[in-house]
Amino acid sequence: MALKDDILIAVLDNAVKYDGKASSGAVIGKLLGTHPEFRQHTANLMEEINRIVNEVNKYSLAEQKSRLLELAPEKLEKKEKKERQLPELPNAVMGKVVLRLAPYPSGPLHIGNAKPYILNDAYAKKYKGKLLLVIDDTIGTEEKAIAPEAYDLIPAGLKWLEVDFDDKIIYKSDRLPIYYEHALKLIEQGNAYVCFCSQEKLRYNRAHSIACACREKSSANHLKEWNKMLEGEYKSGDATLRLKTDLEHPNPAFRDRVLFRISEREHPKVGLKYKVWPMLEFSWAIDDYLLGTTHVIRGKELMMESEMELFIWNLFGWKPPVLIHTGLLNIEGVKISKSKSQQEIKSGMFTGWDDPRTWSLQSLRRRGILPKAIRDFCLSFGLNQNEITVPLDNLYSENRKLLEKKADRHFFISNPVEVTIEGATGREIKIKLHPDYPERGFRTFKTGNKFYISRSDVDEFHDGDMIRLMDCLNFIVDGAKLNYHSDEYAHYKAHGKRIIHWLPQEETLAKVELLMPDGSLQIGLAESEIKKLKPDAIIQFERIGFARLDHFEKDKAIFWFAHK
Repeated sequence: MALKDDILIAVLDNAVKYDGKASSGAVIGKLLGTHPEFRQHTANLMEEINRIVNEVNKYSLAEQKSRLLELAPEKLEKKEKKERQLPELPNAVMGKVVLRLAPYPSGPLHIGNAKPYILNDAYAKKYKGKLLLVIDDTIGTEEKAIAPEAYDLIPAGLKWLEVDFDDKIIYKSDRLPIYYEHALKLIEQGNAYVCFCSQEKLRYNRAHSIACACREKSSANHLKEWNKMLEGEYKSGDATLRLKTDLEHPNPAFRDRVLFRISEREHPKVGLKYKVWPMLEFSWAIDDYLLGTTHVIRGKELMMESEMELFIWNLFGWKPPVLIHTGLLNIEGVKISKSKSQQEIKSGMFTGWDDPRTWSLQSLRRRGILPKAIRDFCLSFGLNQNEITVPLDNLYSENRKLLEKKADRHFFISNPVEVTIEGATGREIKIKLHPDYPERGFRTFKTGNKFYISRSDVDEFHDGDMIRLMDCLNFIVDGAKLNYHSDEYAHYKAHGKRIIHWLPQEETLAKVELLMPDGSLQIGLAESEIKKLKPDAIIQFERIGFARLDHFEKDKAIFWFAHK
């Protein structure tokens, strides 16, 4: 079979799989697997794939299936699809499972947080259990400060993501007396001590398995010093409460870890009421027991914290919950930092936490990414401990499958240029709102010989090129002139170079600003039908991609771009 046939079959197969829209990237990956000899000629191969993808994506889904059936009927054989099932949780009892979410409120949740949160929610639903939302608002650090607005943004993001947590939200900052009570018990047991060593001394002692002089003092002395810490006699950095562990532990970081430290910074919820704050693993060791958590599903990067919790539970004689760790999910091309985003928002570089560059759930919602797409994307990786790096288009592919059928099509011309096509006459053009669903209706354009097209398209014109205005007419480039040639698509198919989208020159066109994921704006014109849309509508701009109408601002429509 010729290579061109292989490409066409691969493109048709990909288009049918994704509701009528093939992706060049997905096709080339598959073809290079079957034709490794073409790895040295990927540029030429990609050019041919792009050409065929552009052609195939103009067919209706029914036409694509018909063509695929003709060329490779085996591709359309119906295969039984097994629904993805989450593995069973160890020791899980229906109706008795209690899971918890533990967000630190340095900002809203983002796409990188989504996987463990959705897994917890899926398991709570699977076992008809309870999912607790515990805001982990211990004091944090100067570099990773609490963002007060996150107290509202986190629950809002989870609700949008269809995560069903318990109505009563728990805040760590309300539970400081409980943590103090259990710290006191550890000191009385002789398992914790107040330490005045510097960070440098602490690191040196850990590395060399040396017990500091503070460790050897009596419990009575440590109780006295602990009370001084609570009463505010010591300042930040003067003293810490440390846990006695094995100084010969193979991991130096585990040796006599800090349980509490002093911070004199004001807390956004409780002010200056407390100055002694617990570390993450201590507060969770106490709360997981007291809140009745049966299973903890958390990222693999917290395995040290899990080991510490097990150690503390053993000291108190408590039965531990089941601990399950999942690998980090990395998305190619997506760099996320709440601390950096917080700085960019304060500086005015970002417009807010819903700026598309934060990758927050709020920003994804405004772009038109659907919660089901994020859930399907995250659940597709299941419960596995491997660190995974996936292309961003995997997320977009899930969203594309949901939007392809529901999103109507419209024209948008970025950076428009007015052109005249000599010899073109007035006509009425009717184009389907959706290529596969004519029952949805049509957009009607009345044209003359003046049109708007994108500056980027004009820059690609060459003398002698036959160009087609999509679903309208063909013209020939003749120097600075554009001459009408014909209406029929068959003429273009035989001799044409490119198909471009367009708008008729008329006063009723809509002014549009399209906010891109990198924060840049595309400014242009769209067909007048845009003015009839309601905010939150998600449409597909022909040959550009999906976008959500955010709002109307005076005489223009503001859209947020989702993806191609």
